[in-house]
Amino acid sequence: MSEHWTEADIPDQTGRVVLITGANSGIGFEAARALAQHGATVVLGCRTRSKADAAVADIEATEPSGSVEVLELDLSDLDSVAAAAAEFTGGHDRLDILVNNAGLMATPEQRTAQGFEMQFGVNHLGHFALTGHLLETLTATGDSRVVSISSQGHRPGKIKFDDINSEQSYSPWPAYFQSKLANLLFTRELQRRLAEANADVIAVAAHPGVSRTNLGHEPSGWMSSAMNAARPVFDRFFSQSAQMGALPTLRASVEPDVAGGDYFGPDGIGEQRGHPIKRGTSKRAQSDADALRLWEISEELTGVISPV
Repeated sequence: MSEHWTEADIPDQTGRVVLITGANSGIGFEAARALAQHGATVVLGCRTRSKADAAVADIEATEPSGSVEVLELDLSDLDSVAAAAAEFTGGHDRLDILVNNAGLMATPEQRTAQGFEMQFGVNHLGHFALTGHLLETLTATGDSRVVSISSQGHRPGKIKFDDINSEQSYSPWPAYFQSKLANLLFTRELQRRLAEANADVIAVAAHPGVSRTNLGHEPSGWMSSAMNAARPVFDRFFSQSAQMGALPTLRASVEPDVAGGDYFGPDGIGEQRGHPIKRGTSKRAQSDADALRLWEISEELTGVISPV
């Protein structure tokens, strides 16, 4: 393995099946491309069929040794999540890697189909439900992984247990930070349950640093104007390509010696960019009590009861 982990370090993925949410663009697309090029069957879980089909065409143009296909999936609607999981298991008898990648950042206030705050609903609850629906397939496959994508935004994040769906008040960035902390608390409790059940599955996490993707184009008003004006300079000096941003996801997904609960991010200053290494999390992300409480609330809100 090279000193700096790159796509060249991905082991042969022939025969493995991977599902990546939000894989039509950004780091999800780059992860899908790289895994297909290394032999995997990669399923792109996407909301918009036309964008997913275009992504498939782009990956197929690289002549990968693996294959790519589309699964229509809207994480903002739990009925769509359940239907997508059923469609996946109807067409595949194994799932080696589930990458919970799709996400929203600092959006104006919106509600999911079931009435949840949109960022919490998509970034956390949708993935919680999807994982729950697919966990039996992951367990039956064995030597499998659930990889959840968080961000440095988890560090200022707090779970507002008394207003978890921002019904009393809403602010875009705290809601985003909460959802990214939720990704890590979910990983922590899932890993605890998998280990307790002696399941041949691990739960890990990663973050892409600051990468040039479509994420962050959703804010409105003065924040949107300020971000768009600063973006060219910011991208040049502080961010990295989506291909580099996908490396923590890829390392968490395929490196043989990854352990349950590991968290990968860039090795550069402030974890903004660079090659992937193991990273630490905030103290709040290490709270077993909060992880269990969030899990129980998530089961209640989604109606999805985990088999572990």
